[in-house]
Amino acid sequence: MFSRFANPQRFVGLARWLGPLLGWGALVTLTLGLWQSLIASPPEAEHGETVRIMYVHVPAAWSAMAAYSAIAIASLVSFVWRHPLADMAARSLALPGAAFTALALITGSLWGKPDWGTYWQWDGRMTSVLVLFFIYVGYMAIWQVVEDRKRASRLAAITAMIGWVNIPIIKFSVEWWNTLHQSATVSMPESPGLAMELLVPLMLMATGYTLLLGWLTVRGMLAEIATARAARCPAPAATARMEAL
Repeated sequence: MFSRFANPQRFVGLARWLGPLLGWGALVTLTLGLWQSLIASPPEAEHGETVRIMYVHVPAAWSAMAAYSAIAIASLVSFVWRHPLADMAARSLALPGAAFTALALITGSLWGKPDWGTYWQWDGRMTSVLVLFFIYVGYMAIWQVVEDRKRASRLAAITAMIGWVNIPIIKFSVEWWNTLHQSATVSMPESPGLAMELLVPLMLMATGYTLLLGWLTVRGMLAEIATARAARCPAPAATARMEAL
C-alpha cells in the first residue's frame, strides 16, 4: 500500500477525499472537545479549574511525539527506499510537530506554576521535550541551509532517525527518574485512570489534534507537489514569450 501511494499522482487522488475528511473531522471534533473542556466538564477535585490546561497540554504533547515518530519513519523510508513522497511527508510534519511541541512546553509551564510553584523545572520530561523542540528546529534548518536537495535529504533523514531516541526518553522519563510529572493515568492498565467527565474531553481533544495534524500534513504535501510541478513546467506566459522569440 505504501509503495502504491509513493507515486505523487496516486497520492493526489487519495488526498482529494482524505484532506477534506481530515479537515472537517478535526473541526467538528475540536469544537466538541473545546465545549466539553471549557464548559461542560467540571473542575477537578485537586487541581480545580487549572485542570482545563490538561485538555490542551496533554494532546499537544502526544501529537508532538506522534508527529516526530512519523517523521522518523518517513525518513527511514526515504533513506532506504528513496520513495519520492517520503521527504515531503517528513517536511510537512515538521512544522506542525514543532508547533505542538512549543504548545506543550508553554501550557506545561502554565500548569507548573500553580501546581509546582514554578514555570520551569529541569526534570527529565520537561528537559527532553525541550530537546525535542530543538531537534525539530534542527531538522527544518537542514532543509533550509543545505542547497543540494539530495544531500539535505540524507542529512535530514539521519538527524530524524537519530533524534527518535529522544521519544522513548520522553515517554519513560517519569519511570526512570525522580520527576515532578505524574505517571501515566490513561495508557497504563494498572493506573487509577481518569474520571469519565475528565476522560471524554481529553480524548476528544486528542482525536481532534490527531486529525488536525493529518490535515496539515496532507495540505503541506499537496503544496510541495504543486511547487515541484510548477518548477518543472514553465508558466504559460513565459512559454508564449519563448515561442515568440
